[in-house]
Amino acid sequence: MSEAKIPLAGVIGCPIAHSKSPQIHGHWLKTYGIKGHYVPMHVEPEDLEATLRQMPKMGFVGANVTIPHKEAVMEIADLVTDRAKLIGAANTLIFREDGSIVADNTDGYGFIFNLHQGAPDWDPKAGPATVIGAGGAARAVVASLLEAGTPEIRVTNRTRARADQFREEFGEKITVVDWIEAGLIIEDAGLVVNTTSLGMQGQKRLRVPLDGLHKGIVVTDLVYAPLKTELLEVAEAKGCTTVDGLGMLLHQAVPGFERWFGQRPEVDEATRAAALA
Repeated sequence: MSEAKIPLAGVIGCPIAHSKSPQIHGHWLKTYGIKGHYVPMHVEPEDLEATLRQMPKMGFVGANVTIPHKEAVMEIADLVTDRAKLIGAANTLIFREDGSIVADNTDGYGFIFNLHQGAPDWDPKAGPATVIGAGGAARAVVASLLEAGTPEIRVTNRTRARADQFREEFGEKITVVDWIEAGLIIEDAGLVVNTTSLGMQGQKRLRVPLDGLHKGIVVTDLVYAPLKTELLEVAEAKGCTTVDGLGMLLHQAVPGFERWFGQRPEVDEATRAAALA
């Protein structure tokens, strides 16, 4: 890239006004004194491909992708990474100088790094993980836990068929448990993860019995509004190590920023404050 060009990146969604990504990337651009811009872009599904093909010509070096485009961009991209294929969605795009598009997924990366930062003593190989939910976020979580060496992952979902699909796709380390028995797979777990939107502001409560929680279990919730969900409050009161969901959002942004702007950013308290501002 020539010196004269100011690198541009952004986040594409529909809607997009709620995204915290511009605050996060904007903070890093300012912190590291990088001449670049990161902008939110509302793009309708029917305009997605035309927009993506035009962006490299406009000086864009990459983009994040959010709902509802995370699956659609994989059909448009010229190259899809193995981890994006495994998860079945992409959240990070890299525009090469020849105009070709690479689609990647950094959600699992963000999840693991957030856990290591928030619970430094957590050992992914120490015991089974309980994953609540079987949507797109759960796919990223399960893929990253398998990669980290977790010996068994118990998946429970309100619609069992979706959880069964995880067993088919991810293999024998997945155990599927009926939703009504979700409370029974917590007590001997090393890690408990809520990947659903239950417990989020404006959503229904997460109605899973939490009696089995105790000291020694790491509990994390991908929901970050509120920052301390009812699940995390209960877990904290029972002596568990708790990790909120904001860190995953921050850490998943790191690989893209580094690739686009040539600087590996630090996820620190100032970054968290910028995201919450």
